[in-house]
Amino acid sequence: MGEKIKVMMATEGTYPFHQGGVSVWCDLLINKLPDIDFTVFSVIMNPYVTQKFSLPENASLIKVPLWGTEEPSEHLTTPFSKIYLSKKMTTDKAISKYFIPYFKILIEDILSVKKDPEKFGDAVFGLYNYFQKYEYKKSFKSQVTWNIYKELTSKYIIDAHNKLPQAGVYSMIQTLLWVYRFFNIINTPVPYVNVAHATAAAFCGIPCVVSKMQNKTTFLLTEHGVYLREQYLSLSQRKYSSFMNTFLIRMVQSVVSVNYHFADQVSPVCEYNTKWEEKLGVDKKKIKVIYNGVEKSVFLSSEASVPKTPEPTVVMTARIDPIKDIITMIRAAALVKRDIPNVKFIVYGSVTVPIYKKECEDLIKELGLTETFILAGHTSNVAAAYKSGDVVALSSISEAFPYSVIEAMLSGKPVVATDVGGVAEALGDTGFLVNPMDYQQMATSLLKLLMNPSLRYDMGEEARQRALNLFTIGNFLQNYMKTYISLSMGILNYEEDSHKAGSLETQQQQILIKGYALLKMSHYTEAIEQFRLAIEINPEAISIPIILLSIAEAYEKLGMHKEAELEITKANLLTSLLNQNTA
Repeated sequence: MGEKIKVMMATEGTYPFHQGGVSVWCDLLINKLPDIDFTVFSVIMNPYVTQKFSLPENASLIKVPLWGTEEPSEHLTTPFSKIYLSKKMTTDKAISKYFIPYFKILIEDILSVKKDPEKFGDAVFGLYNYFQKYEYKKSFKSQVTWNIYKELTSKYIIDAHNKLPQAGVYSMIQTLLWVYRFFNIINTPVPYVNVAHATAAAFCGIPCVVSKMQNKTTFLLTEHGVYLREQYLSLSQRKYSSFMNTFLIRMVQSVVSVNYHFADQVSPVCEYNTKWEEKLGVDKKKIKVIYNGVEKSVFLSSEASVPKTPEPTVVMTARIDPIKDIITMIRAAALVKRDIPNVKFIVYGSVTVPIYKKECEDLIKELGLTETFILAGHTSNVAAAYKSGDVVALSSISEAFPYSVIEAMLSGKPVVATDVGGVAEALGDTGFLVNPMDYQQMATSLLKLLMNPSLRYDMGEEARQRALNLFTIGNFLQNYMKTYISLSMGILNYEEDSHKAGSLETQQQQILIKGYALLKMSHYTEAIEQFRLAIEINPEAISIPIILLSIAEAYEKLGMHKEAELEITKANLLTSLLNQNTA
């Protein structure tokens, strides 16, 4: 068998070092697509975090810590002799000639209101190449670099158009330190791959930009949440100076902009995100929604069942973090307890913000809910957690397309959730939506379900059926396999471009159009016939693996799982041969 498709999956503060929805998503993809060779390029806060997920044989790991190191190259395996030589070569003359031109473009884009992602990307790539030869720390900590940085920030502070707040020496030093730390990513060599896949429009997308510019690699960007929106929301919690706040958000804007510009396909996990992406300038033709999928057997299995608690119980699976707004749920619990004195609220989730946990505990005590509201910590059996409750709740002030909602639906539990992100898309009309931070509305909806067993059952069954139809892991994996194959072969938007490719005859184009139309209308048997006919007409077309995966999708919809697996195997084999021939 030929070489497998190589994918660099770039993560930031998630897989494989932290629990959470994005990490579960990464782990599913990597473990369930063994015919893909993954390199996980993991951007982490410091080198001391504990790895939470074990990687399978088809995956390797590159760790890039932003903080917690004295030398920016500590995480690399660079020989000492090369490090010594690069430091020796990094003179003020070399810095002025080769580093400063790119550094100026980078900083000017960060400081500017108007972004130029093409120039920013060129600067990133220029610096990446520079650091293959010269030393990172010495370049940034040079007096030459500091003088240029002071000159640029001073210029933009008095520029009326850009409206930068005044900056003291501390703020200027701190913001340059941010650049030094965050852009250590480009001090790390990028592996050769067929597809670069960023899991957020964030700093983890920078190696994907480099990969595209260096190797003409296609760039896939998945957005779970809207990174820029989340940074705006969290900005108010940071006690920075006005200059530092402005600098930080403009730096994030530059990074988001370069991700969107260079990505060949942007795949949000829900339609809600597309509104933000289009507003932020993403070409609509680039966007293809791929919903999250959940392993249904885990939540449908009888093994997931546990003895039901005797008290009416509301379950949450959420980390203890301000963005999950546990405070609102605590206040709702106090109202529910007035009508149902023996009610229980149980939150399963690890603590990411200890200060916030203390705030929650203080409120629980203040409202007399010590025996009612339980912060149970992380659980390794979320299926059992859902089964133990009567209702599942979510009180987040921001979400993408949360796994907790889909998992609860598959467990046959009715859900009450805040109307944020893609939650409404997931639930449809099988649950109750409430406004964020509205604990009274949350309490009213919870009471309606807790006091009506038949309504709970009906809504739970409807939710289960909706999840089985739309959000299973089979659909999720097939969509990503198609995407990886099409992007590795340079085919963008497989449903459109596969039948527009110049190598396909006109007759085949028309047949494929008809096949995809039948697939969308759920006429799966007829769609398979059209796809088979298209393959017969032009068996040499580069889109054949994608057509085979479309046949597999139709078989999956028909419940013919063995037939689907056979078509997937054929697609993988053919793709490997094609990659081997073009290597």
